[in-house]
Amino acid sequence: MAKGRLRVYLGAAPGVGKTYKMLEEGHRRRDRGTDVVVGYIEDHGRLHTRELVEGLEVVPRQTITYRGVAFTEMDVDAVLARRPEVVLVDELAHTNVPGARNAKRWQDVELLLEAGMTVITTVNVQHLESINDVVQEITGVPQRETVPDEIVRAAEQIELVDMTPEALRRRMAHGNVYPSEKVDAALANYFRVGNLTALRELALLWLADKVDEQLDRYRAEHQISRPWETRERVVVALTGGPEGDTLVRRAARIAARSKGADLMAVHVARGDGLSSASPAHLARQRTLVEDLGGTYHQVVGDDIPTALLDFARAVNATQLVLGASRRSGLGRLFSRGVGVATADASGAIDVHLVTHEEVRRGRFTRGRPQTPGRRQLAGFAVAAIGLPLLTLLLANLRGDLSLPSDILLYLAMVVVVALVGGLYPALAAAVVGSLLLNYYFTPPLYKFTIAQHDNVLALGVFLAVGAVVSVTVDRAARRTQEAALARAEAETLSTLAGSVLRGSRPLTALLDQLREAYGFACVTLLERLPDTQAGPDLQHDPQAWSIAAAVGDRPCTTPSQGDTDIRIDDDFSLVLVGHPLAARDRRVVEAFAAQAAVALRQERLAELAQTANTLSQVDQLRTALLSAVSHDLRTPLASARLAIEGLRSHDVVITEADREELLRTVDESLDRLARLVENLLDMSRLQAGALGVVAEPMSVGEAVSLALDDLGPAGSQVVVDVPDDVPEVRGDPALVERVLVNLLSNALRYSPPGHPPLVLVSRLRDHVETRIVDHGPGIPAADWDRVFLPFQRLGDRDNDSGIGLGLALSRGLAAAMGGNLVPEDTPGGGLTMTLRLPVATTVTPAQPIDVDTEDADPRLLDRLDHWPERHPTAS
Repeated sequence: MAKGRLRVYLGAAPGVGKTYKMLEEGHRRRDRGTDVVVGYIEDHGRLHTRELVEGLEVVPRQTITYRGVAFTEMDVDAVLARRPEVVLVDELAHTNVPGARNAKRWQDVELLLEAGMTVITTVNVQHLESINDVVQEITGVPQRETVPDEIVRAAEQIELVDMTPEALRRRMAHGNVYPSEKVDAALANYFRVGNLTALRELALLWLADKVDEQLDRYRAEHQISRPWETRERVVVALTGGPEGDTLVRRAARIAARSKGADLMAVHVARGDGLSSASPAHLARQRTLVEDLGGTYHQVVGDDIPTALLDFARAVNATQLVLGASRRSGLGRLFSRGVGVATADASGAIDVHLVTHEEVRRGRFTRGRPQTPGRRQLAGFAVAAIGLPLLTLLLANLRGDLSLPSDILLYLAMVVVVALVGGLYPALAAAVVGSLLLNYYFTPPLYKFTIAQHDNVLALGVFLAVGAVVSVTVDRAARRTQEAALARAEAETLSTLAGSVLRGSRPLTALLDQLREAYGFACVTLLERLPDTQAGPDLQHDPQAWSIAAAVGDRPCTTPSQGDTDIRIDDDFSLVLVGHPLAARDRRVVEAFAAQAAVALRQERLAELAQTANTLSQVDQLRTALLSAVSHDLRTPLASARLAIEGLRSHDVVITEADREELLRTVDESLDRLARLVENLLDMSRLQAGALGVVAEPMSVGEAVSLALDDLGPAGSQVVVDVPDDVPEVRGDPALVERVLVNLLSNALRYSPPGHPPLVLVSRLRDHVETRIVDHGPGIPAADWDRVFLPFQRLGDRDNDSGIGLGLALSRGLAAAMGGNLVPEDTPGGGLTMTLRLPVATTVTPAQPIDVDTEDADPRLLDRLDHWPERHPTAS
């Protein structure tokens, strides 16, 4: 069965009319005879939307009860059984109620598509996963319901439903989006003109990327290689030379003149390994491109003009920026240069040849492996000895061998010389061999003349073949040497990269591995100090440089102190001490010099990020503290102040009962203030490690009784189950009581009527567990860690402080006494907080207690299972 088609109405903001558009499309298809049903529509009380649903078949929703509340969701099974041609499904990013077939509505839609149905759906741009954080930063409102971008991008059709901010705000003011009582708040917050404009731009940009993908796919399917100038794209070609900075800036100016143009930089790495690129230059130019808002790319190709144009056509580029040729006048006689060759084959792509300071300074190439001088001397020695000996041997065999045989033997000698000494000794051997053949073996003998014309041809062919063989053998030897060098470089790069990845400090690991790989005594990364002027003495001035990182003995303080100085950019220089750097190794060292600068910058950015994160946390804590304390201090202070003013008033006659009530109010308010200040002080002592804990054997049952008494009349509602055989624990009685008061306060606060909290105490090995069980709304497991953060409001506020310190302080106090505090789900719904404290003395039970796989006391499980029977009012 073919998969169904997906059509998405993408809303730039809530209220732009995407649901209305979807319903209109449903009516159009129904009028054409298509079988259309409504799987799910959310009209949000909008009259026009509700009226448009009329006339369309609506599949009844599924009712799901969750925590005592009935919810309705799309009945996926009913839609699958109905099997219409088209299904209308609103709010693609919606999260289904627990108990539904799938967690998210887009998963429901996937099932419908797999069944072959066409689905028309809606989603707002703020619900797309890739830009969810951007939307939150702009609007200040987190979007908890998201849909993966690939789900929406897979749609066959995406239609943007858009509206100007002013028009949308007018719709809201007229009551067409939200009820009238919500309009003012919405217009003043989420639906501000700036927010709506930003959301509109995000939607347009996201959809433009989708259109680009469709266009690229269409051009690929129809094999269209000619660029379509639907959007300006400027590509700048980088060779890795110093002129790249000039080219990038020029290309950026060209892109800036064409508003909205994309800037892309590309470097073509030659497949034969004979690249002239400097890694340091490329690293700097890549950073420059990205700083200017462009992107960097690298492709491989032996023919640079072809590779450049293939890339430009693949990205649908409209303009190509290249540097003018660095070749000298003589060099241009033999080659037109990359720029001219590219321009000739560019077709519809405009090519800009930019002049720069490196023009006519000659090409800079990576040094090719050269034949060592000793090998060349050895080749000449073999030729000098081998040719006379071969001539003597062939002269003695003059009657037994013909001239072709002599030529083949001399050709073999040329090959031997080429293998030993390279190109030049082999060419010399070929010339000398041809002369010896002419003098000793070509009639007339012992003269440099040739009587027969076919012998002239034979000697000419010998000389030509000898030269070709010399060049071929030399080139093969060079390629072998280059391959060995490339393999050595690759192994070095792999080792260095692995060292960087494994090291806790990448920069130090990189420099140390570089020192070991090349046998340097010291490697120093120097950073140029700000406000230092470039000049001839800069390389020798220690006041102009600082040591950013160094490994080895006696780091250098100036670039001139080293044996080799690798200039990375204007700010950094890598200084090597121990021996001069070989020319063949410079390329690899330059690459890692550039990476050393990048690693240093990354370390500094990480430090700044850590500092900023710490400051942000401190600032958030300070803001939360000020906000919470300002509220919770004001409330008891206001109550106490009003009560005292009433007591001091002479205008009102106060009865004795009223006086007692006012005094009780003052007393309770001051108690709340005292507990608040006490919690704040204890939290600060905990964070500073200065809280005094007096641990001693104590009874958990007595601590529970004292905590219930401290709660007053509310404590009488709590159901307590403390077995008589529970041993004493080791803890601070006052602190344990405070922890229990906080936990019981939370449990009472969130327990529904008729379901009082339950306190269960049991022993588990060398700990005693006190469980405070409630059947309230509970907290998702994903938020369990957050409830222990101070100064937050995730359902962990106690009745005393009200500033989110209850659970944070309780866990800290439990840890200070050698125990812990962990949350658990209550069977049937709710939250269970378990306080674990160590047993005061080790007691071996007379009979072993069997425990289940979850290490839970079976007596505790039994009490939990039969709790509703024993307490029918709380069931």
